[in-house]
Amino acid sequence: MASYTHGHHESVLRSHEWRTAENSAAYLLPHVRPGLSLLDVGSGPGTITLDLAARVAPGHVTGVDTAPAIVEKAATLVLETGVRNVDFVVDDAYALDAADDAFDIVHAHQVLQHLERPVDALREFRRVVKRDGLVAARDVDYEGVIWYPLIPALDEWLEVYLATHRGSSGEPAAGRRLKAWAREAGFAEVVSSATSWLFEDAADRAWWGGMWADRVVASDFARRAIDLGVADHEVLERISAGWREWAASEDGWLLMPHGEIIARG
Repeated sequence: MASYTHGHHESVLRSHEWRTAENSAAYLLPHVRPGLSLLDVGSGPGTITLDLAARVAPGHVTGVDTAPAIVEKAATLVLETGVRNVDFVVDDAYALDAADDAFDIVHAHQVLQHLERPVDALREFRRVVKRDGLVAARDVDYEGVIWYPLIPALDEWLEVYLATHRGSSGEPAAGRRLKAWAREAGFAEVVSSATSWLFEDAADRAWWGGMWADRVVASDFARRAIDLGVADHEVLERISAGWREWAASEDGWLLMPHGEIIARG
């Protein structure tokens, strides 16, 4: 497996734990109904997974991730919430521990962008989904991110981010490629859509800007950027200050576009 660009620093989990089925998988929800079986690949701390479990009950949801500590964290959330129709296990997106035709739905949120072989992963998702089932994937397209005010340090952030991500694992502009990847993986029908995350009010700016101000200097992303020679500590501190400047601006506005696919056959 490729190395996950961000790691699992608190600043990273801060953003992952914000995700819900409503804000991160709305395109999938019309296809979700009680009684279905669902595999959530790259389930992370499990917030989306538990939302989906509530919608398929009494059907079952399995969340898988490559990081044992994060799987354990998600399992703790299960105990805290008392949800009974979900479990979390360590697994490999390229070689899932599941039989052919095992699930009605395979879902992956912000996963394919971090894989060196996204088409191979999609082929594996296709193997474990039932013939009349579907594979759903959503990924951001970092090359399409736009913001205001035009703060030079954020231009620098995007340049550093793209180089660090590509130097560590996968393709940060994955959103625009999902349709092509699914077709290459052999799916007979691929329906594409797009949605976005918008951060613009004071609370959103404080949360998102603060999260990135911390992530860019304290997470595995910072270490990888330095190890790859993409940035040094001075550059990362300048970018961190730029995020705080953006968060403090009443004009602050940032949009992150996402590609989505529902693939069958």
